[in-house]
Amino acid sequence: MTSTATEATAARIRVLIADDDGSFRSALQKLIDRQPELAVVAAASNGLEAIELAENLSPDAVVIDLHMPLLDGVTAAARLRHDHPSVCLIALTGDDAPALHRAARDAGADDVLLKGELLEALLERLTSARPSSR
Repeated sequence: MTSTATEATAARIRVLIADDDGSFRSALQKLIDRQPELAVVAAASNGLEAIELAENLSPDAVVIDLHMPLLDGVTAAARLRHDHPSVCLIALTGDDAPALHRAARDAGADDVLLKGELLEALLERLTSARPSSR
């Protein structure tokens, strides 16, 4: 990779995604990677894996599903917020229960988005994740 290409990648917002639905995770990764200012650095299939990847990769943003095996998204979000206080943390869910959304925000999520309303809101929120804008 040339130094210009390396610099271009380094200038992108580095995103970690976590969702136990492989098809959704793949589609989300493709969507994010199509954005010139964003780059998916890793994809996790559960909350525990998300925490481990975040520790190793220090992403700028994490998009995490709230219902996952091994460690649910709310618990994982709390740990991510504790360990990475400046990360942009976006929770995703297909569940519109207000108590769940409140729990995710209380755990440290910057925003909670319904998967059905995802596209526009997610891209808008992630592009504001530049370290200089926080």
